[in-house]
Amino acid sequence: MPIKIQSDLPARSVLEQENIFVMTEQRASRQDIRPLKIAIVNLMPTKIATETQLLRLLGNTPLQVEISLVHMESHVSRHTRSEHLERFYITSREVLNSRYDGMIITGAPVEQLPFEQIDYWDDLCAIMDYAREHVFSTLYICWGAQAGLYHHFGIVKHPLEKKLFGIYNHHRTTPAEPLLRGFDDEFPVPQSRHTTVRKEDILADSRLQLLAESDEAGVLLVKSDTNREIFMTGHLEYDTDTLEKEYLRDVDKGLSIEMPFSYFPDNDCSRRPVSTWRSTAHLFYSNWLNYYVYQETPYNLTDIK
Repeated sequence: MPIKIQSDLPARSVLEQENIFVMTEQRASRQDIRPLKIAIVNLMPTKIATETQLLRLLGNTPLQVEISLVHMESHVSRHTRSEHLERFYITSREVLNSRYDGMIITGAPVEQLPFEQIDYWDDLCAIMDYAREHVFSTLYICWGAQAGLYHHFGIVKHPLEKKLFGIYNHHRTTPAEPLLRGFDDEFPVPQSRHTTVRKEDILADSRLQLLAESDEAGVLLVKSDTNREIFMTGHLEYDTDTLEKEYLRDVDKGLSIEMPFSYFPDNDCSRRPVSTWRSTAHLFYSNWLNYYVYQETPYNLTDIK
């Protein structure tokens, strides 16, 4: 089944070239079906790239998915044209007037700042509180995961000695978890962050369950005891060349940055990297949509408790 997006969203042509079935608003209006309503709170500066990455994964399921893109009204984006936001996004204020089956809150390159110093922190807290009441399942990614764990459960983030940057193997910590159904015993996940949450803090809170971790990268996947909040510290949505672009950007800026771990073939940045996590990413998002959204959400969204 297709993913429903606006007909002139830039991601449409990319997804169609990859044989991902997208449906425009006009065609969807002629179908008598109740799609899953998913809101994406896009906090990344490279909004168009992030839109495409997430839509690619959400569109590779048998379910019809209707997307609402959300930007923070209290923040002025320096990397995305205002015309794009006005055309394709709703504001953080507008999202509070709707109900959704699922929500994704992305990462943001602000992790080295205290949460309360982020200019849109109050707006984001309002969305996170709203999601608890009006969204059946919310997926928090990278900095978004740290923000959600801090706001809902008081889990603090800790600075790392150096940036965690590269492709790391992870393993499950629970034997039977629908989110990880079909996963290999070890699976690679891109990581790109300066801060972390500690395993002992997660385990000390009875409301949280640790689902997957890495010996090198630490906590990867956590869920709440209600199954309504999922926290992932990594970036399964990343394209093959996303880490390469981040690395070359920082090199050009003269920043002290190590080559991404286990990413370039033979650690040679002149060689093209290959994706080892694409199948894991598609499986994870399919599992989330199926087991934590579609199978559980009520037909009438007003019935969400």
